[in-house]
Amino acid sequence: MKLIINTHGAYISRVNERFLIKIGDKKQEYSSKKVEQILLTTSALITTDALKLAVENNIDVVFLEHNGQPFARVWHSKLGSISTIRRCQLRLTDIPLGTQLAKEWITEKLNNQIQHLEKLKLNRSDEKVELIQKSINTITKEKDSILDVKESPINKVRNSIEGYEGSAGRVYFSTLGKLVPTQYAFEGRSKNPAKDMFNCMLNYAYGILYSNVENACIISGLDPYVGIMHTDNYNKTAMVFDIIEIYRAYMDEIVFKLFSKRQVKKDMFQEIEGGLWLNKEGKQLLISAVNDKFSQRIKYRGRNIELNNIVQYDCHNIANRILQEVGA
Repeated sequence: MKLIINTHGAYISRVNERFLIKIGDKKQEYSSKKVEQILLTTSALITTDALKLAVENNIDVVFLEHNGQPFARVWHSKLGSISTIRRCQLRLTDIPLGTQLAKEWITEKLNNQIQHLEKLKLNRSDEKVELIQKSINTITKEKDSILDVKESPINKVRNSIEGYEGSAGRVYFSTLGKLVPTQYAFEGRSKNPAKDMFNCMLNYAYGILYSNVENACIISGLDPYVGIMHTDNYNKTAMVFDIIEIYRAYMDEIVFKLFSKRQVKKDMFQEIEGGLWLNKEGKQLLISAVNDKFSQRIKYRGRNIELNNIVQYDCHNIANRILQEVGA
């Protein structure tokens, strides 16, 4: 279970081995044995005893900005893995394996985008189906170009891969913008702050996804700061940004479905300088949909597995592969 604290003035404390959440006069307790993550998305108070209980039970505590991006997390002080993984990770930018991994992650991202578009063909007019197929063909062409990139050290081929990925992304989001109901139409991606409702909700969904991927990296022993495609920068979790690309289309699908079913309302957004923020009602709608998706079992590499476990499964496999192929 994930505890999502989304109410102003909420108070989280500890009662024996349980979390006590108090909101006004209402109180509710949750066993620490059943909680896997605590997300605090608005002004709230949490006691050090509650944080200690979370640490003792390996429960991830994440503090989110208004746009859904984590600005802090509380985690136990032991990494729980051997440093050899991180030593090997540092070598990835200089050897073919690093480029091979980057190509695999990005092509999987594009495959997921294609699958999303294929689903959107259902019950569409011939004109829309033609638009979608044309976009799929373009994305497939860019994906094939990425696969053809030589597996030289990543610094020699990064710009080429980014170019193909960027072209595919522009086509993909332009297509989504033409398929949502007219009142939600948008021209392409806009980040923080988002310029429109669709991008605002999408940014928040990506923020939730980021927190799950970072958590999976830490548990598997990967250093979140040592990436391949994403370059080093101060406090930049480059590896998280590399791996998160694989799963973005799952968030796209969630958000698109909310808009296509017209569940999203204008009063779920707050206007700020330069764009929009998602308010409490909007966050509740989105977080509920994301949680449902993360708990849903999907067919993945021959197994029926929850999306939340897929992220962890992949990160462990990545860590083991790096350890075996680089450390050999």
